[in-house]
Amino acid sequence: MRKILIVMILITGTMNVLSQNRSADREPYAAGRFYSANKDTLTKDLAALFSTCVKAPSDLKVRAIISPHAGYIYSGKIAASAFSALSKNADYKNIFIIGSSHVMAFDGASIYNTGDYITPLGKMKVNIELANKLKSSDKCFNFPVTAHGQEHSIEVQVPFIQYYFTHPIPIVPIIIGTDNTATIKEIAAALKPYFIPENLFVISSDFSHYPSYKSAQENDKITADAIIAKNSNNFLMTLEKTSSKGIPGLVTSMCGWTSGLTLLYLAEGYPDLTFRKISYCNSGDSPYGNKEEVVGYNAIELVEENKKVMDIKVNIDELKFTKQETEKLISIARNSIRSMLYDNKRLTVNQENLPPVFKQNMGAFVTLKIDGNLRGCIGMFTSPDPLYQVVSQMALASAFEDTRFSPLTKAEFEKTEIEISVLGPMKKISSINEIVLGKHGIYIKKDYRSGTMLPQVATENGWTVEQFLGYTARDKAGLGWTGWKDAEIYIYEAKVLTENKK
Repeated sequence: MRKILIVMILITGTMNVLSQNRSADREPYAAGRFYSANKDTLTKDLAALFSTCVKAPSDLKVRAIISPHAGYIYSGKIAASAFSALSKNADYKNIFIIGSSHVMAFDGASIYNTGDYITPLGKMKVNIELANKLKSSDKCFNFPVTAHGQEHSIEVQVPFIQYYFTHPIPIVPIIIGTDNTATIKEIAAALKPYFIPENLFVISSDFSHYPSYKSAQENDKITADAIIAKNSNNFLMTLEKTSSKGIPGLVTSMCGWTSGLTLLYLAEGYPDLTFRKISYCNSGDSPYGNKEEVVGYNAIELVEENKKVMDIKVNIDELKFTKQETEKLISIARNSIRSMLYDNKRLTVNQENLPPVFKQNMGAFVTLKIDGNLRGCIGMFTSPDPLYQVVSQMALASAFEDTRFSPLTKAEFEKTEIEISVLGPMKKISSINEIVLGKHGIYIKKDYRSGTMLPQVATENGWTVEQFLGYTARDKAGLGWTGWKDAEIYIYEAKVLTENKK
């Protein structure tokens, strides 16, 4: 598998870029390499992939998907799973397809704006007017369309779109050529006005490249979990940590990580958007692959939580945890950290004996302290996963992925106190007079910057409402001390569970 891909890359690197004397339409490059160049064969292949793939529930509005871009014989079924999360009759105005360049580097992004994309299934219309608008409005997009000529990551998504959707939807193909996170933030900021429910974003990326079968499974889960947590800093830290582990054969944990980071920057400012895993495999699962050097594939969706559910008035005070339930949930957090710290594996929880409240889908933050001082705090506001799983995941993230601290050590673990904040729903406010100190946590959002502080932080520090807002705006959202004044402000309540250490 690795040899085949390396040969492809070498061939790609030695070919001339797309000639500007040819048709303005982008001719197929990956046809015959990554998928069949024959229309009838390709149609049959796509039909088979969609009929046998894992299908996600389609009851929620999908705002984005992450789909692999390897040869269809390896990753096609996972790509079909990603697109199956969407309605065939979806009425998106545009589909933004974003991929990271495999063939050239440049300090920004390239948008194809000279014609349409061609595949064996026919023409895929490009929204040239929108592409030109983006190119003229932001310098980060002013890079030549030649970046698309031999780049497969966009093209392999197009036949899925052509085959699957009932009605044709124009695409906006974007290739990212930089790994500069500041530039990627600029790209995300420029795309922000188009990150609306009327548009779909397709992120094209494979995951682990060339570790063993088992190592890929483990590493790809860690990377996917970092995306699910919807925190760009933790995602970058996770990539850095896995890279430093020295996993045999591992070249990258996610070849399109810059495209994934763009989506994270776009999604972070929206508390009602949630990432969900759909399906996974790696090339070792294909009869054409081996299990010594594999490439991993995840299908992930970004969904808009059902507003009818989000708007239900829930009194967090009515959420009750007995002493035994509190101790059990704390133990799940503590044992999750211990299992990873001492055995380098994730904790397996037997859910059969768990109380019903643990199985409810709720957001939660896990806070770690040593001698009363903060040692880590990460969480998520909403989650499609049950509470006990969220607590387990956030305990690990707080211990090992909070970028403000180094990973928790065994010596520190024995002194660590754990606090769990189970969150109620968010409510946008129009006046800061609605904030009740000690009762409400606050979430501040402006453009792609956002930050939060839990209810107990204000009372622990003896802050006024203005100080609570100022510290959150400055230290969490990066907006400056008075940045909250022209930002969106949300409040939420939390049920705080503390550890009774003897």
